Amino acid sequence: MRVVVAMSGGVDSSVAAALLAREGHEVIGLSMQLYDQGEGTTKFGSCCTIDDLHDARRVAAHIGIPHYIMNFERQFDEQVVSDFVREYAAGRTPIPCVHCNGELKFATLATRADALGASLVATGHYARVEKDANGTYLLKRGTDPAKDQSYFLFTLTQPQLAHAVFPVGALDKTTVRAHARDLGLPVAEKPDSHEICFVADGDHTAFLERHGAVRAQGDLRDVHGRVIGRHDGIHRFTVGQRKGLGLASPIPLYVVDIDAGTNSVTVGPRDALQRDSLTASRANWISGSAPLPATRVTAQIRHRHREAAATITPLGNDRVQVAFDEPQTAVTPGQAVVFYERDAVVGGAWID
Repeated sequence: MRVVVAMSGGVDSSVAAALLAREGHEVIGLSMQLYDQGEGTTKFGSCCTIDDLHDARRVAAHIGIPHYIMNFERQFDEQVVSDFVREYAAGRTPIPCVHCNGELKFATLATRADALGASLVATGHYARVEKDANGTYLLKRGTDPAKDQSYFLFTLTQPQLAHAVFPVGALDKTTVRAHARDLGLPVAEKPDSHEICFVADGDHTAFLERHGAVRAQGDLRDVHGRVIGRHDGIHRFTVGQRKGLGLASPIPLYVVDIDAGTNSVTVGPRDALQRDSLTASRANWISGSAPLPATRVTAQIRHRHREAAATITPLGNDRVQVAFDEPQTAVTPGQAVVFYERDAVVGGAWID
């Protein structure tokens, strides 16, 4: 069977490609060039670099499969980088990895795979796809809870899942590394990447200001609405933030709200971060249909957040209401809330 594999140059996608080739599939490696490799003003992190493209090519040569590089600079800038800047400017905290992995890479690969006559699209994500008795495709957590990446894939649709395969999804990281060594892959000891690739030094503020975020001063307010200080731009803050507030206080203070309309930031004690409900929009339901009102799920409001028991009710217009059994800390507009039924993704949406 012909399979297109998204090869990032990391160990996970490299092992995915090698395992499929070893099973006898006709594997084609595709890598995405996401920014101008000659760009001198933008420093990228430990993924998506020219070295990663070279690593992907070396792995493909070692496995003995064809490898192609596709230029997606324009799409990456429009769908990921520009969205990142717009969201921060609107007082929201975005997740570029969801837009990149689910909405750009996977959707694009599915189209390219079809053009190449490939039946399947494979990636190195720690997630699983199964088919239930009714013929519906299920997106499930990766077996290794420490590496599970199903949260980032909640935007996938039934047609995409029908052609998706995640070869490392049932493995833990130690086993993946062992496979890489046994297969003699040149990236077997390559470290994982963690930071946002286009904010290599971790300085979000400097990046945002280089890309158009305005340093507009505004008020810092307490939870009673009283002005207690000034700030240099709402793009410098995210809900739950404690450091960098520039305020002297006898108790720790956290960002509890960001209002782009008034250009103000509200701070308060930790208990002011507690929320027992939220609304979210642009929902995607893995089955293709919205669940019934008052459906019981567990919900994650961040990738590393412990899932929490909740009741969800679709509101129409791709919106959903979420009521938690117990209050959650730092529900953050712009982040994704992803719903699970045991280890299967029910769907997800963007927190309003």
